[in-house]
Amino acid sequence: MTVDRDELRANALYLRRVRPIDPAEVCEYLTRPSHPAVVRRALREEAVDLGLVERDDGTFVPVEEGPASVPGGPVTTFPDRYARVLEDRLVERYGPDWHRGESGDALREAIRRLKADYFSGAAVTYDETAALGYAIYHLPDYYAVGRYVAADLARDDLLPRHCRVLDLGAGVGGPALGLADALGDDALLDYHAVEPSPAADLLADLLAEAGRNVHATVHRETAESVDPEGQFDLVTAFSVLSELDDPLSVLESALEWLDEDGTLVLVAPADRETSVQLRALERELESRDVTVYAPAVRLWDGARPTDRGWSFVERPDVEAPGFQRALAEAAQRPSEFRKETVKYSYSFLRTDGRRRHDVSLPSERYARLGEAERHVTDRVDLVAAKFSDDLSDGGHPLFKVSDGSEAVDCYAVLVNRTALNADLVEAAYGDLLSLESALCLWNDDEGAYNFVVDEDAVVDRLG
Repeated sequence: MTVDRDELRANALYLRRVRPIDPAEVCEYLTRPSHPAVVRRALREEAVDLGLVERDDGTFVPVEEGPASVPGGPVTTFPDRYARVLEDRLVERYGPDWHRGESGDALREAIRRLKADYFSGAAVTYDETAALGYAIYHLPDYYAVGRYVAADLARDDLLPRHCRVLDLGAGVGGPALGLADALGDDALLDYHAVEPSPAADLLADLLAEAGRNVHATVHRETAESVDPEGQFDLVTAFSVLSELDDPLSVLESALEWLDEDGTLVLVAPADRETSVQLRALERELESRDVTVYAPAVRLWDGARPTDRGWSFVERPDVEAPGFQRALAEAAQRPSEFRKETVKYSYSFLRTDGRRRHDVSLPSERYARLGEAERHVTDRVDLVAAKFSDDLSDGGHPLFKVSDGSEAVDCYAVLVNRTALNADLVEAAYGDLLSLESALCLWNDDEGAYNFVVDEDAVVDRLG
């Protein structure tokens, strides 16, 4: 049984102006008889073009315009409904004891190989076993990353409730699932995944379990060859840049697919090579008239950073789900196959000139980090973004800071915490800070400048 789509759309366009669209009511207006279930399925298929979201009661209403509201807070678990999809695929492929014997060994070896190739910079290739191993190891933490990135975008109204996303190198879909869940049921997500590998099969199954207002299309092409239709609110590249032969060329194409009010989202693992590569690509795009929105800052007119740019954020651990524990606990070294830490580097880029911190500092008032050499052994006032979590490993709290002018790494070191400098610890990653009377010292061992925050220094978080 089929529905005349032109007639369906005409009725939906009329009804959406006056009341929720009930598939049973629409049936009464159609020339050719149809069943409400068939109409409901047809409305779901037309929902993106009609701008409709489906409600719990089965009716459809126009998606509200404006930015999405995403709850903050830690993401510490991976949803059971997605875990069941992966577990079903593992049982289907290898049987109920998939984590033991030859299949368990093959999955663990696939994870080892993927990690070795990744850290050596070798090309990463995926067959079905590799895709499943990758999912076991990375789905939980990448899901959390997707949720955090969505919340970070939403806090600045950069995530529309009616959202069109192009995800380059989507893999098995961890970040996509996190983004979909962050948006919630009152948003409409038109999600396009670019994934040529066998991971696309599992990706499609997982996306089928996302919310009823998530409409997903999987393009089984490479990021270099895809040619999507239309413009996107977000173009994302999660943990894929290091796997591309020419990432800069791909990102230049991505900018062409971006809506004029859209955001290019780059995410990389926190390890040095991939993080530094991300920052280098960010700076190269900036030289081509792209604006760095966040978390990196540009607080001095005409100044650009030339340091190595290694910066990452650390979030609370995500609990290892049952499928990850099962594979790990059957191994000699379980920790090798548990991935509970959530650390990543990211960059939001735009083409409209907007920045999160649109500031230009007066040189007569503040010191530039790029001129720190002039101020060694002096106390100075400066404004900088907090560009790391605590890096001290148990010593004095140590935070990377940046004002967008530095040529070498700069850190703020808290040696004596007071009520007047506590914001250094309490501020979030990317927050803008004013540091007054910080002592500038050269750290010869690290080849970096330390700005010592003691009882004589004042730190304020700037709005």
